[in-house]
Amino acid sequence: MSGVEMTRLLAEMQRLGAAADRRPETTVTQETGGFAELLQSSIDAVNRAQTSATDMAAALERGNTSVTLPEVMIGLQKASLSFQAMTEVRNRLVNAYQEVMNMPI
Repeated sequence: MSGVEMTRLLAEMQRLGAAADRRPETTVTQETGGFAELLQSSIDAVNRAQTSATDMAAALERGNTSVTLPEVMIGLQKASLSFQAMTEVRNRLVNAYQEVMNMPI
């Protein structure tokens, strides 16, 4: 990646970070679907990332010129990181459940 591309990428990341800071906080209520719907949508997003990365890798293996190796590697890393994050969330939820179940009444 050239210096100009890196600078543009850094500027875009800073712009997105600033936009995220300005976004008002939302609370999960019955109108938004609650925790179960949020968890399900997160799992679906991880699944889509993994499917997309797998499809891109298969296209590269078939010799499709519209897919480049860096795109495939980035897609695979995004899928891996999202899966690791989802696994960590699951582990913390299981630990919280076990702590609640072990509380004396």
